[in-house]
Amino acid sequence: MATRAQPWQLCWARSSGPVALATGGAASAEGPGRPGPLQDETLGVTSVPSQWRGVQGIRGDTKSCQTASIVTAEASTQTRKHADAEVQTEAPEPVRVQPVSRHDSPRLAAFLQRVEAMVIRELNKNWQSHAFDGFEVNWTEQQQTVTCLHTLSYPPAQGQGMHVTSVSWNTTGSVVACAYGRLDDGDWSTLKSFVCAWNLDRRGLSPRQPSAVVEVPSAVMCLAFHPTQPSHIAGGLYSGEVLVWDMSRPEDPLLWRTGLTDDTHRDPVSQVVWLPEPRHSHRFRLLSVATDGKVLLWQGAGAGQLRLTEGFALVVQQLPRNTKLKKAASHSSVPWQRKRPPSRGCPALCPCGPRPSSPSLPMAAPSTLNLFLSAGTDGHIHLYSMLQAQPLTSLQLSHKYLFAVRWSPVRPLVFAAASGEGDVQLFDLHKSSQKPTVSVRQTQDESPVYCLEFNRQQTQLLAAGDAKGTVKVWQLSTEFTEQGPRETEDLDQLAAEVAT
Repeated sequence: MATRAQPWQLCWARSSGPVALATGGAASAEGPGRPGPLQDETLGVTSVPSQWRGVQGIRGDTKSCQTASIVTAEASTQTRKHADAEVQTEAPEPVRVQPVSRHDSPRLAAFLQRVEAMVIRELNKNWQSHAFDGFEVNWTEQQQTVTCLHTLSYPPAQGQGMHVTSVSWNTTGSVVACAYGRLDDGDWSTLKSFVCAWNLDRRGLSPRQPSAVVEVPSAVMCLAFHPTQPSHIAGGLYSGEVLVWDMSRPEDPLLWRTGLTDDTHRDPVSQVVWLPEPRHSHRFRLLSVATDGKVLLWQGAGAGQLRLTEGFALVVQQLPRNTKLKKAASHSSVPWQRKRPPSRGCPALCPCGPRPSSPSLPMAAPSTLNLFLSAGTDGHIHLYSMLQAQPLTSLQLSHKYLFAVRWSPVRPLVFAAASGEGDVQLFDLHKSSQKPTVSVRQTQDESPVYCLEFNRQQTQLLAAGDAKGTVKVWQLSTEFTEQGPRETEDLDQLAAEVAT
């Protein structure tokens, strides 16, 4: 009976002979046709190579990636070529020392003794001489012409046909202001005017655009800047009122006003001037002159009001007896030339006529001044002294009106006049008392020149306003700004002639 081998007992064997089954028992007996007994046998391991792998092989691809080639470039800079140069002065020559000459001391002493008395006599004569009294050396360049530096205007005022009625320079001499109004026919009750100012030292000056503009409900007849406050300016109106503005406050420029009462002016104000107080030279009062015959002094009283402090009038009884007056005279202003300030400081003559009255303030007579100029509708300028009725001299300047005349602040014998024929005329009494030294054309169509004013700080400047609504600033030649010798004495001599 044969035993059946278990599955775990079978294994594959590789040998040179036939494959046999192995069991865990002994080997079977040899014999044909019968198997021998099963025995344990250990054989070598048989491996079968994979035909599939051999056919397929190992497939693999090798790949790589690369960025674009980086482009590089090299550059270099080099400074410009330069060269060194040296400058050398010439070799200094040795200073040759002059040999000391031998003086004949006895002969030199004898010569000095002989001329000593003569030299001393000449020196004494030079010491006592007055040939060069008043002479000052001028180191500035001489200017021989009168030129127009600026032509200023305010188009809104010109568009209404307004005239320039007054001009004034501020205390620094850099700002010029003008008043706009009308000096001919017109509806004064509804006329509004302007006060305009230009700073001539400001960069980018616009001649047709003022630095400051103040609108005024009535025509402004005269202006005067404050002596120490550069932005404060006083104005007299056609209505008789006096106002003070601060040009540095464009939103609310009004500082003080007189209002209209029984004590104030009832006629147009023709001139306003700032005067120092007698005991306080740093404080100023405002003087106003009008065609109603009043000269009034005002003081700022706070709360925006000007308070009347004093009043003056010129009465017929105080004039020379040989003066014949039939009616009151009318004028705009009279400039004065004087050697010393008057006791009251009155710079303008009020019109001659009956003594006006004031309900609350008695009127006194103004102090007597020395010399003054007058200009009027006859085209003449008259030089007067208060000591006699007849003029010292008279000049025929125009066949039309003369609207203004001003003394030079630096030349006692020089004055300027504004002509109704459109001219500004400059006079030097030292050269001629009968004709102008220079006459310049202000308006091309012969429109009148109504006002003019010298600049006290920049004495070579003269401003003039005309009926065309323009202000021209003239630069004067040096002959009008440099005082010559003995000018003051010549003026005194002219004034003294009235006593002989």
